[in-house]
Amino acid sequence: MEINKPARVLIVDDVAAARETLGALLSIDGHQILYAASGDELLANIDQLQPDVILLDVMMPGLDGFEVCRRLRAREEWLHLPIILVTALDNRQDLVTGLDAGADDFLHKPVNGVELRARVRSMLRIKHQFDALTVMLQLREDLANMVVHDMRTPLTAIVGFTELLRGGYIPSGDTPDIRSLHRQVLRLNALVNDILVQAKMESGRLLPNRTDTDVNDLIRQVEDSFSFVVQSRDLRLILDLPTDSPLVSVDANLMQRVLDNLLSNALKFSPPNSSITIRAEYPAKAGCSLRLQVIDQGPGVAPEDQQRIFNKYEIAALKSRTDVPVGLGLAFCKLVVDAHGGQIFMADNHPTGSVFTIEI
Repeated sequence: MEINKPARVLIVDDVAAARETLGALLSIDGHQILYAASGDELLANIDQLQPDVILLDVMMPGLDGFEVCRRLRAREEWLHLPIILVTALDNRQDLVTGLDAGADDFLHKPVNGVELRARVRSMLRIKHQFDALTVMLQLREDLANMVVHDMRTPLTAIVGFTELLRGGYIPSGDTPDIRSLHRQVLRLNALVNDILVQAKMESGRLLPNRTDTDVNDLIRQVEDSFSFVVQSRDLRLILDLPTDSPLVSVDANLMQRVLDNLLSNALKFSPPNSSITIRAEYPAKAGCSLRLQVIDQGPGVAPEDQQRIFNKYEIAALKSRTDVPVGLGLAFCKLVVDAHGGQIFMADNHPTGSVFTIEI
């Protein structure tokens, strides 16, 4: 449940006047009020109503509140929905029966308006906390699955090559097989390091080790490490660098890995015979001493997804769509840039492709 979204409060009572009275009292807090005149009506329509909390009268013809509560708790999707029983009964056994049926709270008739609103707010807070925890656990599971998936590709190549070695294949010199194996090992190592650095950054245990760095030289090192991949995929890597480059205070190791990730992402989604440009600018203006851009001619990213691709909790969902070029690397890039007090964003490259920009 979104914290600013009006809560959907479902009032179940066979007496119309009772429903309307409770609804009027709760509407003061801006809730969206829903009604059902019986337990059967509630059970038949709950999937469409999707309430955030239920006020359930106990004494109703047909299914009473206790039985309705039991049937709701028998369904996994409604197991944690807050239910407040509204009852004129006040003996201890009735309270025990309600709790055993799965009720979370009680209100006694005649209902006090202040108490009613407070109980509903309390139940909604609990539901919001439960929903947030459920989402977080699902995101962690999705993220773990994505990490395993990303590791599988380089591991498959490594295992395949080691099987060749076990079978008696002995390469001589710096063969393409050796270079491929080395690239996959580096890729796997970089992924593991990115995850560890990301965890340390989020816990506040890692700060950039800034030194005065020649960013142009850093870019040339990245170009050299990807030269074989660029050639093998019939791509062109263009460096658009100024002749004079002032030294910039950054963590050289982290910034190199940011460039590695951005270039790797561009290579992955660029079509053959297209170009990728790495551009560096040094504006020397207030608030910005370095602007880096990685520009590709790939499929691009829809405007509504252009900020989501940097959020690791969005990445798991976006990754299931083949039209969105995402991976953990972009989330890592954002953490590094944020740690430097900068910003990273993307825009369309016309007529096609993406422009990833870093400003520090």
